[in-house]
Amino acid sequence: MSTFRKRFLANKTAVFCSVLLLLLCLMAALAPVLAPHDPTQMFQEHRMEGSSGDFMLGTDQFGRDLLSRIIYGARVSLVVGVSAVLVSVVFGTLFGLIAGYFGRWVDGFIMRCMDVLFAFPEILLALAIVAALGPGTFNTIMAIGIVNIPIFTRTVRGAVLSIKNLEYVESARAIGASTKRILFLEIFPNVTAPLLVQSSLAISGAILTESALSFLGLGIQPPDPSWGGMISEARRYMELAPGMIIWPCLAMTVTILACNMFGDAVRDILDPRHRGK
Repeated sequence: MSTFRKRFLANKTAVFCSVLLLLLCLMAALAPVLAPHDPTQMFQEHRMEGSSGDFMLGTDQFGRDLLSRIIYGARVSLVVGVSAVLVSVVFGTLFGLIAGYFGRWVDGFIMRCMDVLFAFPEILLALAIVAALGPGTFNTIMAIGIVNIPIFTRTVRGAVLSIKNLEYVESARAIGASTKRILFLEIFPNVTAPLLVQSSLAISGAILTESALSFLGLGIQPPDPSWGGMISEARRYMELAPGMIIWPCLAMTVTILACNMFGDAVRDILDPRHRGK
């Protein structure tokens, strides 16, 4: 653990991105304190205004403060992104452990089911699930979580296949350890590294998918603010008030870029081939 900490602190990209993500999380958690206005409050006399003393980033077509909506939108995007990835991690890890350890027909059945999910483009599958379940925060989380399960299943399965025949696992079998103990106490701790990297990368994809669903009107429903919904509303007014589409796009870009760069940095830190460099 101390070695990982030293390598993490020595990696400037990892430190910078972790600080940026921490600030985004704090902004989302402290949204009621940091937001200058209620994100749903309308100031009819200030519709589509530019930056001013009262509205730092301007207002939208209903006179709502863009800064307040972006801050609250960060809460929605991060909650949906992290929650959806947690759903994917739990089920994907369970399926991957079972498929990789037992093999044979169990492995074949689970992976063919994952192949069926992989056969659909991610956004189309998420659209189909949300259309069947109905729009809303919980259904959006479940849809994105289901879409990402195959990725984690394959990641964990591949790691299990390379681990399950090693000496320490064979020793656990020899002393009569139960299958549950072998899976969760012997094998699982050794697949957490690729799982951590995949999780950090999947969060950015989940945020992007949530924004796409909200853009299409099937994600977070008005008047609750979400970056995708703000972009969808702003496309009709982008020539009159370009800030309406610039600021939510910028917020989404920074968040997704930070998640991706953090995941890449953690992957480099955990990769044995980079040790000593």
